[in-house]
Amino acid sequence: MNGEKNEPHNKPNSFHTAFEFHTSKLLSLCPPQHGHQRRPFSVRSVAAKRKALRSSFPVLELPLLPIQRHVYEANLRNSRACQNKYTELQEKVRRGGGENAVIRHTQRNRKLLVRDRLRFLLDDDDFLELSPFAGMGLPYGDIPSAGCLTGIGRINGLWCVFIANDATVKGGTAYPITVKKQLRAQEVAIQNRLPCVYLVDSGGAFLPLQSEIFPDKNHGGRTFYNEAIMSAMKIPQVALVCGSCTAGGAYIPTMAEEAVMVHQIGTIFLGGPPLVKAATGEEVTPEDLGGARLHAEVSGCVDHFALEEKEAFDHTRNIISTLNLHLPEEEEEEEDTAKRKAAEQPLHSPEELLGLAPRSYSHTLDVKMIVSRLTDGSRFQEFKGRYGTTLVTGFAKIHGHLVGIVANNGALTYEAALKGSHFVQLCDQRDVPLLFLQNTAPAAALTLSAAETNSNRLKAQGSMMSAVACASVPKITVVIGGCHGGDSYAMCGRAFDPNFLFLWPNARVSLAAPGHADSLLPADTKQEEEKKLNEKLEEESSAFFSSGRMWDDGVILPQETRKVLRDALDIIKQQRHQLSTEKKQSVLLRM
Repeated sequence: MNGEKNEPHNKPNSFHTAFEFHTSKLLSLCPPQHGHQRRPFSVRSVAAKRKALRSSFPVLELPLLPIQRHVYEANLRNSRACQNKYTELQEKVRRGGGENAVIRHTQRNRKLLVRDRLRFLLDDDDFLELSPFAGMGLPYGDIPSAGCLTGIGRINGLWCVFIANDATVKGGTAYPITVKKQLRAQEVAIQNRLPCVYLVDSGGAFLPLQSEIFPDKNHGGRTFYNEAIMSAMKIPQVALVCGSCTAGGAYIPTMAEEAVMVHQIGTIFLGGPPLVKAATGEEVTPEDLGGARLHAEVSGCVDHFALEEKEAFDHTRNIISTLNLHLPEEEEEEEDTAKRKAAEQPLHSPEELLGLAPRSYSHTLDVKMIVSRLTDGSRFQEFKGRYGTTLVTGFAKIHGHLVGIVANNGALTYEAALKGSHFVQLCDQRDVPLLFLQNTAPAAALTLSAAETNSNRLKAQGSMMSAVACASVPKITVVIGGCHGGDSYAMCGRAFDPNFLFLWPNARVSLAAPGHADSLLPADTKQEEEKKLNEKLEEESSAFFSSGRMWDDGVILPQETRKVLRDALDIIKQQRHQLSTEKKQSVLLRM
């Protein structure tokens, strides 16, 4: 009794300390065995050790077999041809509006080029550019990068969306594809809760195409609607006026939460000096009508005055540092960095993906060979491996991020669709992001003998579509082959709102694959008409045709897919560190 009275009465204040307290008492009653020294027991050390353990997922050892060599070589030749096209377009896009426009922009107007501006704004050159080929091959001509660069980069360690006009392309004039690209960038900011920075240098809308820019719901006015909604959602927005900001574009800085303007370069007005002269006969300079000094000292439309562009970028970076967003704690950040460094590389070279990217559906190899060249250590925990084998599902890690993979390995059959629906709901329940590797079968004609089978298949695919549409976890889609027909919806195509959707250069996007026009036409269609439709499908289904019209977020090379997925998953992860996820009732209104 006396011994019990003399014991300390320190009551543990948490489960861990309580467990350690009672465990140490029990261990004190057990004398150590001869020759053995008792180690102090710690719940935290066990948890830390468990956290440090590598994934024990099975390894996919899938080397290329001799019997697969001829298919691999055919795919490789096609991938190299596609890569040459990719490089050619990339060089064309990087030239912007051409040599004369660049000289006029830098020497006469004394302005930085858009990519040089990004170097001053972002922490480094390692940013994720979105839809770089948008605007190429359109009916109204080539508009390199749609006249604006959009993407996601780090500013003071924080992932931010940027929308930067390129005034060397058509003087920064907004075409229909420009508006579409800006709206998609805002959508990415909303989906992933990312701060948005606008680098404004635009001459307003291209008036000959005003019917495709102004009147409809998803035309130019939607930009300003989105600005208001983003502010209500507490998604920060900063505008930097580093050039003309004319007509509708003038609302971008006035609706942003903070605005920076460059002296003698930036201007904001609804109508420029020529319009003023035509309307009133008055001659006025751009600086007097809407220059930085006027808006910083008189109108109050901007909050920060900068004498030169470099100073303006310093202001912008400082604004980002005041956002009070909750970034990861230092310990967690160090842990994530260590996890990425410790991530195992795939067993096989990513260059082999060039030979695994199918030139057509008939040249498709086992999709697990692609999975094994994307995941950490080529490890993959397959789900329902023996059921619905034309769809591969399972868990893996990519640069330390746990993902659920859904990959086509043949036609999306009844069993495969049920399996996909089950797995998508499982990932949604566990808060695991989904990665879709899409290579859907070319559309096939429906025969009466297969009517019952197809009816069951349609019901199962409908179930999978519902699961994908309602899944609240982030979704990334990479089209590695074909994107055809209704199967593409179940595999989280563009209409199903993935956070990001990328294409490999060999990808095909169309209702039916080239050569399968007969599945879209009546039985009595003439052969000549069928041939014309197949030629049209061949032209309009290419990855570059798709990307020029922004049916995706960009074409990426197969060997760079793992890096792009790492960036996308890092960006998505930042959401959980935001200040608030609730939509507020009021918008931040400027004075």
